[in-house]
Amino acid sequence: MSDESHNLHIFFFPFLADGHIIPTIDMAKLFAAKGVKATIITTPLNAPFISKVIGKSKTVSNGIHIQTIEFPCAEAGLPKGCENFDSLPSSDLLHSFYVATRLLQEPLEQLLLQQHPNCVVADMFFPWATDSAAKFGIPRLVFHGTSFFSLCAMASMRLYEPYNNVSSDSESFVLPNLPGEIKMTRMQVLPLAKKPGSTTGFPRLLEEAQESDFRCYGVVVNSFYELEEVYADHYRKVFGRKAWHIGPLSLCNRDTEEKAHRGKELSIDAHECLQWLDMKKPNSVVYVCFGSVVKFPDSQLRDIATGLEASGQQFIWVVRKSKKDGEEREEWLPEGFEKRMEGKGLIIRGWAPQVLILDHESIGAFVTHCGWNSTLEGVSAGVPMVTWPVFAEQYYNEKLVTEVLKIGVPVGAKKWVGMVGDTIKWDAVEKAVKRIMEGENAEKMRNKAKLLSQLARRTVEGGGSSYSDLNALIEELGSLSH
Repeated sequence: MSDESHNLHIFFFPFLADGHIIPTIDMAKLFAAKGVKATIITTPLNAPFISKVIGKSKTVSNGIHIQTIEFPCAEAGLPKGCENFDSLPSSDLLHSFYVATRLLQEPLEQLLLQQHPNCVVADMFFPWATDSAAKFGIPRLVFHGTSFFSLCAMASMRLYEPYNNVSSDSESFVLPNLPGEIKMTRMQVLPLAKKPGSTTGFPRLLEEAQESDFRCYGVVVNSFYELEEVYADHYRKVFGRKAWHIGPLSLCNRDTEEKAHRGKELSIDAHECLQWLDMKKPNSVVYVCFGSVVKFPDSQLRDIATGLEASGQQFIWVVRKSKKDGEEREEWLPEGFEKRMEGKGLIIRGWAPQVLILDHESIGAFVTHCGWNSTLEGVSAGVPMVTWPVFAEQYYNEKLVTEVLKIGVPVGAKKWVGMVGDTIKWDAVEKAVKRIMEGENAEKMRNKAKLLSQLARRTVEGGGSSYSDLNALIEELGSLSH
């Protein structure tokens, strides 16, 4: 890299949710490894977690700084200590949380005034950051944390409103001006499909985010060119956005220690987990995990358990439930389930070392909610997927996995229902798991997934497309700052 990178200072400002903070830390590491001074802006209660993750990085931890700004819980009507989306005690507080994040504008501007960085990489959920950066003549890059495919699909929805051309929520429509004849229904995109200007809350925030996209300097994308080149080109050329692909970001974590500690405090010893997997044959275990936000009801968890047992496959299942002290029987598990599954199935209650697990050769498939971090981690590990979208842009990501890349099978979720998801019966779980693990078609998907994994790993090495795009972005920011 040229000397310019050593004089660059970039602010990274992630949305206050684990699924946004973790890839942003990975991104800051990438820039710091190129000699850029990286400062992550966050709030006091999120800082220790970020600090712990950075501390596990052997190479670049000294190039990354953390700067905190106070989170206005009281002003926004939130209980004290609610500084992270994932720690909200109830979904009734979501609106207040978004209100609180808007109030971060003034403290951010104070920091911009004091430190005047060369660039601000701010999360899409801070649409006002474009104006804040512009006040000080600083370029703002948006980080969406999703795929080019989803960005194109959302742009198509916003420009053409195809959902207005169907008479019911279940009737499908084609996304206009999008390669690949992609069909959706209103049920899958409901909160996104509201008339502009008529919205409040989350849909309103999405609207503002898309609007500020047009005015920002450009977009950084956690993806790689070879994965979705048609859509990367489409986003840049047809929708006219400046964008750099610099992913898969999770691949900046090289050793076991880094991979194990890039999330929250683990609920299982990483080595114990790997030892369990070491005893299994290659491609023989299904990994089941729905990210950090999805909140399935007990009835759905019971159906997942029943479906996994009926499939006859070995599995690791990550559940966001903790065993209560003295609890003889957990209501969400079928009677005697863990006893019957001993040696065959492992339940991790809480946080798991996902990247380490997916990278293990015994993992044969991944049942996922299609959040983009998880989807791309599955791609990077070369693991085919059972897609189970719940909300946000996850239904778009499902289309990419099942119809464009052809490395997954849908479980059959049809409807965006908050964070609790559409109801899926146990036999659909059984069927999807068997389809992804057994037979000729499963083999085809696995081979395709392994090929994509090789491309993913190549793209971040010297001369790879993401490696080159990152260098080009740093060069451009360097020449802007002169």
